[in-house]
Amino acid sequence: MLSLKTVRGALWVAALFSFPLHAAEQSLRIGYQKSSTLLTLIKQRGELEKTLASQGIKVSWHEFSSGLPLLEALNLNNVDLSADVADTVPVFAQAADANLTYFARETPSPYAQAILVPAESSVKSLQDLKGKKIAVTKAAGSHYLLIAALNKAGLKFSDVSPAWLTPADGHAALENGSVAAWVTWEPYVTSAKVEQHARVLTSGNGLASYQRYYLASTDYAKAHPAVLNTVYHALESQAGWLKSHPVEAAKMLSPLWGKLPLSTIERANAQRSYQIEPVTMGDLKEQQKIADAFYQAKLLPKPIDAQAVNTWQPTSP
Repeated sequence: MLSLKTVRGALWVAALFSFPLHAAEQSLRIGYQKSSTLLTLIKQRGELEKTLASQGIKVSWHEFSSGLPLLEALNLNNVDLSADVADTVPVFAQAADANLTYFARETPSPYAQAILVPAESSVKSLQDLKGKKIAVTKAAGSHYLLIAALNKAGLKFSDVSPAWLTPADGHAALENGSVAAWVTWEPYVTSAKVEQHARVLTSGNGLASYQRYYLASTDYAKAHPAVLNTVYHALESQAGWLKSHPVEAAKMLSPLWGKLPLSTIERANAQRSYQIEPVTMGDLKEQQKIADAFYQAKLLPKPIDAQAVNTWQPTSP
């Protein structure tokens, strides 16, 4: 029979090791991309980590090339929370039966994406895109902008030849002339205008409102509403700081955005609303338009109900 002293010792050792293991399980894995401006600044300033550390939460950061692989990682439980992705991306995730929760949005920024052509291009109108090879990132907001622009011109998506490229590869393709046009978003739009003297064929104004959404895995949202609340209010605060400190924000972002000139970053950021709001079902009306457009273009495997999703609402900080 074990002595009382032995039992006490065993319990003490168990307690000693069980507490760190339990604490280590409390984490927040954030996925983001280079254009995730607010969370990039939050990461650089380190304030979110400090706030969540006081709640026993450890933050880790995971960078992705674009929104679609980011939400795929979220669906596969490789990250818990997604920084902002363009409005089109959740539609593709929903079509893949991803169980995700909308927890915040940035209000529309239609001028923050555009179809670009070389300065001396013979392409002068949307109709001139017919038969052309166009660089675009699959499932990005720019993808929907291209569909909407072609529809406005009386063209179908099948009337052009898409080159599915990341922003970095799209930039190079426009520069070396392997594509006739490039559809992209900020800060790449302003960078191409400044560095390559690219010409804007059309912005998203009147075609695509370009809202950006923040999402979490539904399991994480249900289990950690207080963490989401902390992140939500951190985004609100960061948005206010960026708008009132554009130069300081540009200085922080420049080394992370390929050493873009500060003036380029300021101009790019001025095109984004960065206004954080909760997500309501009414906000998802354009999501339905996007979903229907992609399905009609045979780019989604099935029709979806854009409002058949989970949303989360913040509380006071």
